[in-house]
Amino acid sequence: MDNTIRLEKQSRPRFLLFLFCSCLLLLALGMLLSLKWGQAQMSWGTLFEALTFRSHDKLHLYIQTLRLPRTLTACIVGIQLALAGLLTQLTTKNPLASPHIFGINAGASLAVVLGLVLASGLGLFASMLLAFAGAVAGVILVWSLSGNDHRQYVRLALAGITVHFLLSSLTEGVMILNQYSTESMIFWLVGSVNRASWHEVALLLPFVIGGLALLIFMIPAFRLLPMDSDVAAGLGQRVALVRAAGMLLVIVFAGSAVAVCGPIGFICLIVPHIARALVGSNLTLLVPLTGLLGGALLVYADLFSRMISFPFESPVGIVTSAIGAPFFIYLSRRQGGKKK
Repeated sequence: MDNTIRLEKQSRPRFLLFLFCSCLLLLALGMLLSLKWGQAQMSWGTLFEALTFRSHDKLHLYIQTLRLPRTLTACIVGIQLALAGLLTQLTTKNPLASPHIFGINAGASLAVVLGLVLASGLGLFASMLLAFAGAVAGVILVWSLSGNDHRQYVRLALAGITVHFLLSSLTEGVMILNQYSTESMIFWLVGSVNRASWHEVALLLPFVIGGLALLIFMIPAFRLLPMDSDVAAGLGQRVALVRAAGMLLVIVFAGSAVAVCGPIGFICLIVPHIARALVGSNLTLLVPLTGLLGGALLVYADLFSRMISFPFESPVGIVTSAIGAPFFIYLSRRQGGKKK
C-alpha cells in the first residue's frame, strides 16, 4: 500500500509536466494552423518569413496585419473567458455558472449596442467602457434579486438566467428598431474575431495582464471560497470582500472580451470543467491550465469557423455553441443525478 502511494506521488509531477507541455504544444500548433490556413494559400516558408518580418510584400503584410492579430485576439479572449468562467463558478458555488448565464455578457452587449445606436462613431475604447458599465449593471441586478439568506445561491442562478433573457431581449429589440445603424452588429452578437486588428490586441493586453496579476495574487484567498461562508469567516477570510474581488475580475475579463469579440458562448462554462477533471481543484494548477485550454479552444474554434462556409467567414460563436450546448446538457444531467 505504501509503495503504491509512493509511486503515485512520484508519477504525479511527471503527469503534470506532460499535461502542461502538451497543452502548450496544442496551443502553439493551433496558432500556427490559424496563421497558415485561410482564403490566401501560402507555404510554411512564407509564413516563417512573415513572422520574422524578413519581407513586406502583399502576402507577408496580409499575415502580419490580419491573421496574426486575429490569432492573438482569439488566444487572449479564450484565456479571459475561461478564467472568467472559473471565477464565476468559484464565487457563486455553482458548477453551471458562467458570465453568459449570469447576465454579465448580456449586460455588456446591451450597453455596447445602445452606445452604437446613440453614437454611430463610437470607438473601441468607448465600447469597452460601455461593456464594463453594462456588465456591472447586470451583476448588480442579479445579486440584488438573489437575497442574502441560505437559498441565495439557488435564487442567484434563477435571477441570472432571467436577467440574461431580459437583457438579451432588450438588445434584440434595440437592433430591430435601429436595424440600419446596427446591421454590422449581427456577427458581433454571435461572437466573432474576424475583424480583430493590432488595435484590439493593444487594448486587451492591459486587461488580461492586470487581471492575471491580481488573480495570481489572490489565489490563496480564492481557495476558501468553496467552503461554507461561516467556516471561511472563522478562518479569518473576508468572504464578502473576496467574493467582490472575484466578481470584479470576472467583469474585467468578460467585459473586455465582449467589447472586442461579442458574447462568445460556452467557453466560460466548459473549459473550467475540463481543466478540473484533469488536475482537480488545486487553484495553483487549475488557473494556468484553464487559461491554456481556453486560449487553445477558441483558437481552434476560430479555425474551424472558417471551414463552415469556406471561403466565406462564419462567427466563431457558432462553433463554440455547437460544442458547448451538448456539454452543458451533460453537466446538467450529471449535477441533477448527484442531487438525487
